[in-house]
Parts: sequence; C-alpha cells; structure tokens
Amino acid sequence: MKSLNVYSALVVLFLTCGAAMATKEIDQIIKENHCETKMGLPYVLEAFTSIFETGSISNKCCGKLVGLGKVRHSALVKRTLENPLFKDLSPARIIAKSIQTWNNCLALINSPSPSA
Repeated sequence: MKSLNVYSALVVLFLTCGAAMATKEIDQIIKENHCETKMGLPYVLEAFTSIFETGSISNKCCGKLVGLGKVRHSALVKRTLENPLFKDLSPARIIAKSIQTWNNCLALINSPSPSA
C-alpha cells in the first residue's frame, strides 16, 4: 500500500508543475520543456523505480530518458527530492543513482547495435 502512495505522489509530481518547495530555476526548466509529459507515465514510473527504489531500466525507457535530456532529467530528480514525501531518502544516494542510471542509459543508447 505504501508503494501505491509513493507512485500516486510521483504521478502527481510529474504531471503537475510548481511543487511548493521547488526552486524557480528547476521549475522553469520543467515548465518550459514540458518534461512531465515527454516520457509517458509507464517510463516515468520505470525510471523512478530505478533511481528512487530498486529496479532495472529497459532499453526503451533508457531511450526515452536520454531523449528527455540530462538537464530535464536532473531537474525532475531534484524537484522530486524537494517534495516532503521523499524527505527520508538520502539525497546523495539518490543523486548518485540518478547519475549512474543516466550514464548507463547514455552508454546503452550510444553503443553500436549488435546487428550492425
């Protein structure tokens, strides 16, 4: 049940702009680029699970994440960390997992196709 509440909060966070505690710079990046809707909800949840919990991220989701762009990805992670629902998480650990996920996805997307 707790997992459902976390996912519900995440959906609201990613589908709306203007979290009360977000900085203007982060909020501006998110609003101007429509970050909340560019990936699609299933991929948002998959990326969230990979970064904020324990899980893997599919090749297709990596493509969506890299397509979103590093600045937008970082802004969404930072905004999520500013949400009081996630106050018990270690920001350093989450940022490290976020960077690791980004780098892994970038390497995957930039690697030559096995059929080539």
